[in-house]
Amino acid sequence: MKHIVTVLAICLAAIVPGAAQTRLGVINMQRAISNTAEIRKAIVDVTNKYRPRQQEIEQLQSELQSIQQQINSGKLSPAAEQQLRADGATRERQAQRKDQDLREDVDRERNEMVGHATQRMQGIVQKIADEKGLDVIVDTSNTVYFKAGLDITDAAIAEYDKAYPVK
Repeated sequence: MKHIVTVLAICLAAIVPGAAQTRLGVINMQRAISNTAEIRKAIVDVTNKYRPRQQEIEQLQSELQSIQQQINSGKLSPAAEQQLRADGATRERQAQRKDQDLREDVDRERNEMVGHATQRMQGIVQKIADEKGLDVIVDTSNTVYFKAGLDITDAAIAEYDKAYPVK
């Protein structure tokens, strides 16, 4: 739908009699946002923040492998095997819960970061469009072909990093 509206806007601007030529630019918004210094630093910060929880999950998974190896060894009494299976099931549930909680926390934080950066980037793109006299900026994800000279992605990244330096 977004693609159709963009194409219609470009077509209407092009066919209006007596209208000035429409100046167009393109941007890879996903790359522009993900390559800002702010987002690259935030990724490192989030990774470091959640590393202990990830290591805890990995430890539980390691314990589960050890339990499985003990069960598979065939050297346990039926009672010991049953106890080990129960312990393994408990650890499996713990690992799954911790993994799900971690993913939800990371996803929430990532969505907040990307949403904030997207708003900022839209302002940067507007500024660049005004400075270059561009009438329409189209995301490359909706574009089949464009000349490289129309791409403002690198300029947007540089302008973003200048406007919002990493602290």
